Amino acid sequence: MKYFKKCLMLTGLILSVNYLMAQNPLIRNQFTADPSARVFNGKVYLYPSHDILATPGHGRAGWFCMRDYHVFSSTNLTDWTDHGVIVSQTKVPWVDSTTYSMWAPDCIERDGKYYFYFPAPAKAGGGRGFSVGVAIGDKPEGPFIPQPSPIAGIHGIDPNVQIDKDGQAYIYWAQGNLYGAKLRANMLELDSQPVKLEGFPDKGLKEGPYLFERKGIYYMTYPHVADKIERLEYAVSNTPLGPFKYAGVLMDESTSGCWTNHQSVIEFKNQWYLFYHNDDLSPNFDKNRSVRADSLFFNEDGTIRKVIPTLRGVGVTPATAKIKIDRFSAKSADGVEIKFLDTLNKFKGWKTVFDNAGSWVKYNSVSFGNKKLKQLHVNARSATGGTLLITAEGAPNKIIAKISIPKGDDWSIAKGNLLSIPFGVKNLIVQLQGDGSVEVDWVSFE
Repeated sequence: MKYFKKCLMLTGLILSVNYLMAQNPLIRNQFTADPSARVFNGKVYLYPSHDILATPGHGRAGWFCMRDYHVFSSTNLTDWTDHGVIVSQTKVPWVDSTTYSMWAPDCIERDGKYYFYFPAPAKAGGGRGFSVGVAIGDKPEGPFIPQPSPIAGIHGIDPNVQIDKDGQAYIYWAQGNLYGAKLRANMLELDSQPVKLEGFPDKGLKEGPYLFERKGIYYMTYPHVADKIERLEYAVSNTPLGPFKYAGVLMDESTSGCWTNHQSVIEFKNQWYLFYHNDDLSPNFDKNRSVRADSLFFNEDGTIRKVIPTLRGVGVTPATAKIKIDRFSAKSADGVEIKFLDTLNKFKGWKTVFDNAGSWVKYNSVSFGNKKLKQLHVNARSATGGTLLITAEGAPNKIIAKISIPKGDDWSIAKGNLLSIPFGVKNLIVQLQGDGSVEVDWVSFE
């Protein structure tokens, strides 16, 4: 397993299905960006781009470096399966495989076939800049067969494809501005001349178009550099090709300073979600990004409430899982820090450091089901020794367990019996009692 993980980090390749579990960021075994989320056959499928570090002769140092695409799936937005590489720059006939520029993709289903769209620079003689290609599969996770040529008439990045209620397909892309056109029923050729979409800010880079429809309103979402880094905005129209009317900011600029963002929007089990990315796992190099998701809500007039990024993300966490409380829903103003477990291998994730008496974190939506769980396990360490109090949020909070963390330099699993047995879905609060300092990797119930 150690050898496999090492190979994964060095190559970015996965040859077998892997099972992932995460909050934000969703994917922890590799860098992911530009997420296109889709709902197929009752599952959410995630088609991101795949950031890797450039090495001599393989990509441009200090810039985006991408050579292939993975697809991930989930039935609950908590547990994600990595289905491995679906398209690689070395397997597409028309792509210049020296460019390492497999940027933001998309995927859509039509008549039982799955069409995966991706931008890349073409080989010499194939035109300047980026072209957009298509790979076709019989299943959402592939295998996908790349077409021998890109779509004629498109020069740009970030393809997005939507099929309207009348069956007409549309494709959108970016080239400094946003463009769109109709697609033929074969999903491989344009059925109209490209048009520049109108109704967006004149100044500043705009890219990453993603259209969705709700109650007869077409929402065009996109990243825009209004100042120095990208924020997510949206515009609305009554028709798929506009003209659009600017409607507002969907998500503010990243507080971490990540220069890019890129989004998709889906409805899944009667809730809307925004997928986007940040530099969580690479805070010192924002060309290695990680996919996130948060809930999205509409006002009565159809406008979108601004999405505030969270660490907790979405989905319900089983009580029997290793609950990473560093992905908190809320925390005390003082006495809590989130740090990497291993600064040399950030894929290992984070730890929660409690330093002040009474400091706390809250982790929402933990499912205890109907099982009579008996014990709490905490993977922790403490140079001073300390005591943690775990409660279920309520009025008043109900004490679930009180557990002592022994003094020591090594990580160890402390165990304690439950003082009360929760049922259903609860919000947990983990609090440091008394003096001392305690570091927590995860908590779990058995």
